[in-house]
Amino acid sequence: MAILGTLLKKGIRLREMLEQEYTSPLDLQKKELKELLITASQTEFGKHYNFADILSGFRKGDKEFYKRYKNHVPVHSYNKIYGDWWKLALKGVKNVCWPGRVKYFALSSGTSEASSKYIPVTKDMTQAIRKTSVRQILTLSKYDLAPELFEAGILMLGGSTHLNHKGSFFEGDLSGIQAARLPFWFQHFYKPGKKIARTRNWDAKLDEIARRASEWDIGIIVGVPAWIQILMEKIIQYHRVKNIHDIWPNLRVYVHGGVSFDPYRKGFEKLLGRPIFYIETYLASEGFIAFQAYPNRRTMRLVLNNGIFYEFVPFEAKNFDANGEIKADAETFMIDEVEEGKEYAILLSSCAGAWRYLIGDVIKFTSLEESEIVITGRTKHFLSLCGEHLSVDNMNKAIELVSNDFNINIPEFTVAGIPHGSLFAHHWFIGTDDKVDAKALKEKIDLHLKELNDDYAVERSAALKEVLVDVLPVKTFYSWMESKGKVGGQNKFPRVIKNAQLDDWKTFLQNHSNGNHS
Repeated sequence: MAILGTLLKKGIRLREMLEQEYTSPLDLQKKELKELLITASQTEFGKHYNFADILSGFRKGDKEFYKRYKNHVPVHSYNKIYGDWWKLALKGVKNVCWPGRVKYFALSSGTSEASSKYIPVTKDMTQAIRKTSVRQILTLSKYDLAPELFEAGILMLGGSTHLNHKGSFFEGDLSGIQAARLPFWFQHFYKPGKKIARTRNWDAKLDEIARRASEWDIGIIVGVPAWIQILMEKIIQYHRVKNIHDIWPNLRVYVHGGVSFDPYRKGFEKLLGRPIFYIETYLASEGFIAFQAYPNRRTMRLVLNNGIFYEFVPFEAKNFDANGEIKADAETFMIDEVEEGKEYAILLSSCAGAWRYLIGDVIKFTSLEESEIVITGRTKHFLSLCGEHLSVDNMNKAIELVSNDFNINIPEFTVAGIPHGSLFAHHWFIGTDDKVDAKALKEKIDLHLKELNDDYAVERSAALKEVLVDVLPVKTFYSWMESKGKVGGQNKFPRVIKNAQLDDWKTFLQNHSNGNHS
């Protein structure tokens, strides 16, 4: 009997899962912060910001501990925490923001910054991610799944597990760092296996997986939608079959994260022989933040008792400037102070030595009781040239709706806000290999956005004068990514493109001009 099946069949529940089920979110988070502060109190960071004084606030009752935490520790952007602290850890200094020496750094380019960020991955964080992964696997017991699934393999398409050794530390994709340190019991299920996972050349890796696909029985696939879709197309083409279920009849679950799945749904369904379950995860380079806990709910439950303390910053003009940078006096709330339906940017304090760290994602609570959220965008990926407040969530939804209207597949798109005469316009770049009239597409996108967003509707009759649409082959988006050295694994095309990145994209398109324009 496969271990995965045994775990589920026996109805094993982790203590942490039960604890989260039967404890108030505030109590869980209060305990989490206290444990993080105690563990890091003797680090350079802990001494500098007087963690001992914050900790004594826990005895005072009420929220004295949180008041002190906010007063003592400033909010950190990546540039601030890296410049002041993490770069010391990168040089091999011990006990900087977390006890011990950091041996692994995840390279995260995100989707907005040009250069790579070095995010510390401590042993405690690796264990926390592993524990949350098991918690997620255990939620599969709530799904109506055939017993064969639990004997089948799990295909994880991530970054290369070949890590670069840089003196005192290793660097690489978080997915590569985690896969290189899989628990022994899991390796039996894990595909494509260690040898292929180490491959650095992305195309060679996909080709090898496609070639070997028929040798494996895969029940679960894990990976970023764009690359999984490309892989499935390769497999179908290589083996000359109609759909992926001809190769993997037991495939029932796809676990995805990193970007909204909505724009990919249509394309995926064309590659399948039968319906599968889509399960969303929120695994960032900074930690495993949330996962979908129930079938057929497009929401994720925050993990409140596994190495991360959260704070929430209302995503409003008083807290963020026009570029999405957080203001020094931004107001922050704990989990018991948030409201459903309101947008918040997340701050993390974690067992990897992040403290009040802005990760750049914007979320919305759908259920306070269950601590369930949806990701609505990024602090830097929204368009508000004139008060239209267009979120990535709105954009994804509009693309999903037009895909259905025209029965086409749009796996990639990006939007730029541009000047138009003395006023403004939105310029959409749509990636599809299906035939579609750009003018009709433009009208439908505009129509759906007016229905989805009242501010947008108002501005379309005022300062937002025009909507432009360019239709491009999907490969154009991936070629641009390749030109930036961002192919494969966890790399994603930015949904909103601004400033130098926009200039770069336009230059690239001029050199590869092959789209039709409306």
